[in-house]
Amino acid sequence: MSPHRPDRAAPAPGRPGLASVRAPALAFAALAAAGLLLTACSSTPSVPSPSTGSPSAAGTGSSPASGGPTGTVAQYTVAHGPQPPADSAWVGAWVKPPKESILGRVAAVESFEQETGRKLQVVNVFHPWTQIFPDLNDTTFVGQGKTLMISWNGATSAQIVAGTYDQVLRDRAEALKALGKPVLLRWRWEMNRPNLAATVGTPQQYVAAWKHVHQIFEQVGATNVGWVWCPLASNFSQTDAAAYYPGDDQVDWLCTDVYAIANDQSFGDVAADFMTWAASHDKPVVIGEYGAEQSDPAAKAAWIAGATAYALAHPQIRAMVYFDAARVDDHGVPRDFRVEADPTVLAAWKAMLANPWFRT
Repeated sequence: MSPHRPDRAAPAPGRPGLASVRAPALAFAALAAAGLLLTACSSTPSVPSPSTGSPSAAGTGSSPASGGPTGTVAQYTVAHGPQPPADSAWVGAWVKPPKESILGRVAAVESFEQETGRKLQVVNVFHPWTQIFPDLNDTTFVGQGKTLMISWNGATSAQIVAGTYDQVLRDRAEALKALGKPVLLRWRWEMNRPNLAATVGTPQQYVAAWKHVHQIFEQVGATNVGWVWCPLASNFSQTDAAAYYPGDDQVDWLCTDVYAIANDQSFGDVAADFMTWAASHDKPVVIGEYGAEQSDPAAKAAWIAGATAYALAHPQIRAMVYFDAARVDDHGVPRDFRVEADPTVLAAWKAMLANPWFRT
């Protein structure tokens, strides 16, 4: 997903949608949500147990978040960009500003941090293909000590391989190198979405384009740029997303985007296929985007609590980056993913922030 990208179509057969969260109640979902909230400070209001019409919160492999991770904590070292935390996971977000302006994104993030009571460690930003970056928002985030994750796309794989945009690539590589701080580059994320086939091309074309972009950054010496490969989780197996993987020597962080796409799917249900694949690679995972739409606040809170529990059960996940936005899509449908829009949902988010694993 992106804040203003026209290629996000409405739900259709054969591709993921972003359905509102309203599934049959599951007892374990209630336990996961309750357990997460008990870890927060005593003033944090509790999330009601999901009633009929609420989602599965936890999913396979998750557990109430009463402490640190329940899975084996491995150590990861990456060749480029920011090193993952050794004994914790970062918390981040894309926060949609009310309107785009100079430092508008910074103001939106600062407002989000005030609402949630915690500074973000990672900020996701979206840049169109020919837009100059890092911009003033980006450099301000870096100056605040945040890790910048740049989501960048626009050209076709064929154009990139043909060298049409080599100067654009060199200019951006030089600019990020000059920034002098470790950043994450999430180039052409969600490449396995069927509605992007005309741009992405075949897996072979995509991999060739990735390697071309990577090679130019290497030639420039932009070793502070960490490479993030990020398919959509919901159709990972159906689209053979693994075929788009350019190789361990090309990627520093694995990534996936996870949304509540059906009325009975938890975070764990959606992420499972990707995480099974990722377990065979000795690399950290960042959840590049995740979220549930506003429907029943208790259901949304339970889904977020389940996402936290799943991350604790799968500590290969070293960063969770939320998609915090209320927007009207290209079909006129309002979609509200914000955690600060309702106190019940906000309590679930704050419960994650209170967990020791997320307190880097």
